[in-house]
Amino acid sequence: MASVDTEVGLAKRFWIKFRRESIFAMYTPFVVCLASGNLKIETFRHYIAQDVHFLRAFAQAYELAEECADDDDAKFGISELRKEVLEELKMHDSLVQEWGSDLPKDISSATVKYTDFLLATASGKVEGVKCPGKLATPFEKTKVAAYTLGAMTPCMRLYAFLGKELQEFLDSNENIHPFRKWIENYSSESFQASAVQTDDLLDKLSVSLTGEELDVIEKLYHQAMKLEIDFFSAQPFFQPTIVPLTKGHNPTEDCLVIFSDFDLTCSVVDSSAILAEIAIVTAPKSDQSQHEDQIVRMSSTDLRNTWGLLSKQFTEEYEQCIESIMPANRLEQFNYEQLHAALQKLSEFENRANNRVIESGVLKGLSLEDIKRAGERLILQDGCTSFFQGIVKDENLNANVHVLSYCWCGDLIRSVFSSAGLHELNVHANEFTFKGSISTGEIVQKVESPIDKVQSFSSILKNCSGNRKSLTVYIGDSVGDILCLLEADIGIVIGSSSSLRRVGEQFGVSFVPLFRGLIKKQKGYTEGSSSSLKDLSGTLYTVSNWAEVHAFILGC
Repeated sequence: MASVDTEVGLAKRFWIKFRRESIFAMYTPFVVCLASGNLKIETFRHYIAQDVHFLRAFAQAYELAEECADDDDAKFGISELRKEVLEELKMHDSLVQEWGSDLPKDISSATVKYTDFLLATASGKVEGVKCPGKLATPFEKTKVAAYTLGAMTPCMRLYAFLGKELQEFLDSNENIHPFRKWIENYSSESFQASAVQTDDLLDKLSVSLTGEELDVIEKLYHQAMKLEIDFFSAQPFFQPTIVPLTKGHNPTEDCLVIFSDFDLTCSVVDSSAILAEIAIVTAPKSDQSQHEDQIVRMSSTDLRNTWGLLSKQFTEEYEQCIESIMPANRLEQFNYEQLHAALQKLSEFENRANNRVIESGVLKGLSLEDIKRAGERLILQDGCTSFFQGIVKDENLNANVHVLSYCWCGDLIRSVFSSAGLHELNVHANEFTFKGSISTGEIVQKVESPIDKVQSFSSILKNCSGNRKSLTVYIGDSVGDILCLLEADIGIVIGSSSSLRRVGEQFGVSFVPLFRGLIKKQKGYTEGSSSSLKDLSGTLYTVSNWAEVHAFILGC
């Protein structure tokens, strides 16, 4: 149920909740090509012709909503928004003249789906909601006005978002971007203000609604977002595009190999903290006797203290180690060999730290059942699971997924993904040793360092593609991933690790927002161009969430 939050308005909460859909829209071939400036004129003409139908439906829906609103301020606000839509139609007329008058007259099915949905909502016909034959009371009318704004607000907010995102691709010193007028319209202060006004109206009209009615608005909002993405995706294309990455993938000839880190790339919490919590919670109390045939364990108090000391020592020494491997002066050019040599020192530190954990005995006595249960409950980053499910369930993809992790216990990771039905993922991590189903405190140390990770990466790649052409993507978040990120055809950094940035930049690594990198690649993208973004050695691509990864690789 949609909860009421007095601090954040309804419209803003829905926009945040459905942020994933806005990312999907931004990464559609239509928006990427439009931003790059190389969208074929035929596609843009088709879009303009279809968008006119959208705007006419908007004008009609605003008119119906104005009739339903019982508040003079709301009526006035809706009336003003309708006038702005009519002005926008005039802007489209100027675009029609600019791009030629022979625009397609047919209305596409994707356009019809949205306009029918919008006008049905504005007429009080909402799926799953019983509607009286006549809107007799002012409250019933206000409710329909709120529902109508719920179906319109996401479209306004999405266009305002895209306008701002694409504005950076307009060169302020030149006037050569062919779609400058479109981008300037939606990034303009006046359009941004209209989007805010629409949000405010939705908030105002929703104040008196019940939780159940707010749920209806949330569903309408989400449905409108999805229909808008479908509209962008339905535009006809007459050119090759860099997105989605898997477009044109031939499973008989190609092999897509996805590599991913786990801790804080996939997971919200570091796995070592999870294992520490299991150890402390299941440890005997200080006055509790232990059977002779059991693996002797520390008390919960001693464990908590020991974990605290180990964690403090690791953090302090890690920072010291990072400082010690940095070159005195920032390298002007990326140097992989120098970076690799420096990370050898970090590898030695990681090994010593793991040996301290083993020698301390803090990992003794954990049951495999408890570990697996914790894995089943472990929370992953939003969108991570659905991305991997999309990869493994796509029958048209010849893809392998490998998780490379420093995690001390591979069983924990396997249980995380198995609980989501992702049994196909290959996990490469360290492993606990067990006596029966109880951990002995020893770790089979397989993947402890950046050097270990990149060696595993190379070994896996040698054995997985056969005669097929491999395209590799590595997704990671930390210094431990940096060599693999650089070795992959496409290295994607998720999140904002300051130590990764600091080390990378000092060794000449460039960090480029993925969307910006795609726009640059699309500008010169032609039939037969490589899908690899590895044009410049030492360039990594940054994203803020898994929705960007999903949209780039699989599309929407």
